Amino acid sequence: MSTWTRPVLLLLCGLMLLTVSIAVLNTLVPLWLTHDQSATWQIGMVSSSYFTGNLLGTIIAGMLIKRYGFNRCYYFASVVIAVATGLLLPLAGFWSWSLLRFIAGIGCALIWVVVESALLRSGTVRNRGQLLAAYMMVYYLATVAAQLLVSKLPTALSHVIPWVTVLILCAILPLVFTRVASAQEEVIEPSSAARIWPMFRRRGSRLGINGCIISGIVLGSLYGLMPLFLSHQGMSDASVGYWMALLISAGILGQWPIGKLADRFGRLLVLRVQVFVIILGALAMLSGAAMGPSLFVLGLAGFTLYPVAMSWACETVSHHELVAMNQALLLSYTIGSLVGPGMTAVLMQSYSDRLLFVTIATVALVYLFMLLRKADRSATPVAHA
Repeated sequence: MSTWTRPVLLLLCGLMLLTVSIAVLNTLVPLWLTHDQSATWQIGMVSSSYFTGNLLGTIIAGMLIKRYGFNRCYYFASVVIAVATGLLLPLAGFWSWSLLRFIAGIGCALIWVVVESALLRSGTVRNRGQLLAAYMMVYYLATVAAQLLVSKLPTALSHVIPWVTVLILCAILPLVFTRVASAQEEVIEPSSAARIWPMFRRRGSRLGINGCIISGIVLGSLYGLMPLFLSHQGMSDASVGYWMALLISAGILGQWPIGKLADRFGRLLVLRVQVFVIILGALAMLSGAAMGPSLFVLGLAGFTLYPVAMSWACETVSHHELVAMNQALLLSYTIGSLVGPGMTAVLMQSYSDRLLFVTIATVALVYLFMLLRKADRSATPVAHA
């Protein structure tokens, strides 16, 4: 059976359209709030509201998929995101935007669980890695495309919201022409919701789960507050888009080679090197060194940390536990994404914008200590496929 079946291809097409829209908003919402003279802590709280929605959406996704199936959950989540996005235009204000970003976050998490779970369950031991690699590549390519759109198109709120809302609704179309799964065939088993929490207690998966939390803190801070940092340096919205595109492009370029290195030399060594490079990149940004190479190094290591940590954790569970572990990892990542922007924004507001990179370097250093301290007691799984 071919890896690239019709449902898989159409799922990835829909994901690309949705990700372009989501990434445009993730970059521009902090900038719009900055232009409205919002306080730094308010910008951080709006970003955290989105990730709080991700957290809730991840928790309830299994129940919704079990009851309604993949297709209907995908349609529902897309409509929820579109409505929450469209209302950003008429409803201004800190509290209104916090609520709308929270609702959009719920829909986005549901989309991710639908797509990731469908890919995991449609794949085999031999091709699951290819499917997840394609998923990450589509996600990051769409994110880069979004940053390029930000740099080329008008970024005023009244110009962006209409076409982004339409694009989200268009993401429903690919799934209209295929049946991804039914509630009886491809959904999570009734008892799987109860098995999500034991995943966190698996000794062999702890470093992978911790890596997903650290990845969430790092990427949540970069997505939510890097545009703010660049804007405070006097850059235009177009320049911010270019630099964000460079940051994420580095993550795209690193996906395949870092995955191959992890297969060959083991997850532990690669994770150590990645975390060390994240620290170097953050310190380079802190010192005011050449921003281009510094951002490239930070993106190369930061955006490839999650898939390596996810691979570590998934290789320690059996096939029927993959979806539960996937939800646990996404939940871990979301917790990190929730904590990161809020904590970092408060530090930036109180002290300096450079605390963004101090925070990234500090949490990476903590994870590096975990990797070094627990190495003798933790397995170093290597992909078998």
